[in-house]
Amino acid sequence: MKQKGFHLFLMLVPFIILVFLLNYLPLYHWRAVFYNYKPSLALTSDRFVGFDNFINLIGNKFQMERLFQVLANTFALSGLSMLTLPLAMFFAIFLSEIRCSPFKKVVQTLTTIPNFISWVLVYSVASSAFATNDGFVNRLLVQMGVIDQGISFLSSSNHVWIVQIAWYTWKSLGWSAIMYFAAMSNIDQELYGAAEVDGAGRFARIWHITIPSLVPTLFVMLVLNIANFVNYGFEQPFVFQNVMNQRYIETLDLFVYNQGIAGRNQAAAIIIGILKTFVSLVLVFSANGVSKLVRKESVF
Repeated sequence: MKQKGFHLFLMLVPFIILVFLLNYLPLYHWRAVFYNYKPSLALTSDRFVGFDNFINLIGNKFQMERLFQVLANTFALSGLSMLTLPLAMFFAIFLSEIRCSPFKKVVQTLTTIPNFISWVLVYSVASSAFATNDGFVNRLLVQMGVIDQGISFLSSSNHVWIVQIAWYTWKSLGWSAIMYFAAMSNIDQELYGAAEVDGAGRFARIWHITIPSLVPTLFVMLVLNIANFVNYGFEQPFVFQNVMNQRYIETLDLFVYNQGIAGRNQAAAIIIGILKTFVSLVLVFSANGVSKLVRKESVF
């Protein structure tokens, strides 16, 4: 048994090394924020400026206004994504109730595949469907006489958050449901048999047995999403952004890229990264504390 455990540990070692290299080693370079950092020079050759970069960021009115808008975008998108968490649970429940096994497998496969499609390809699909002039949705609406000219679905600044959450849900719904399928497989089937003997119908069994059994899984997913509340993502806003909607689609991750890579303002990018890390830590420990109070169980 001990030898088997050691072999399992050896299998984990490459992943532990990767996590260290990609997640923890970069934290050492946070010290660059305390220097007048120039990418072409060694950090030891740069001038030490202390907290001047923090003061300059806070004192820049334009940067702070943009940062507050970016925070609003990130919080709105992350909050909406958390509101859609129960959709995966209900999707898994209703799909599990389908008696036709081939149809159920087809639906599960078709809804899981989008998770493995890159956001670049998702944007290509969106552009083909909703482009102002040659998108087939606009062409269909024009031919049916519903509209006189194409609507700029992708370039509009209206309802940007709702549109992005709709694409996010379409892409992740099937994959997120897998967690609930696994949780449902652990439900004691005798509970359903006893409920059926007592006269409970299908929806009554779902309401009184399935949903309460899946709530702990939903709560764990909620805590994980709270921990990543300020990390909505980079790829989706990056590919969907344009001149018209950039104000409402720029998230913190995209802001860091625009500042650090495109704008060559590495100090501002590092500061935002530091703040994101500490905010995430506060959120995850707060969520764990709420879990202890409400469920009398700790997530970790």
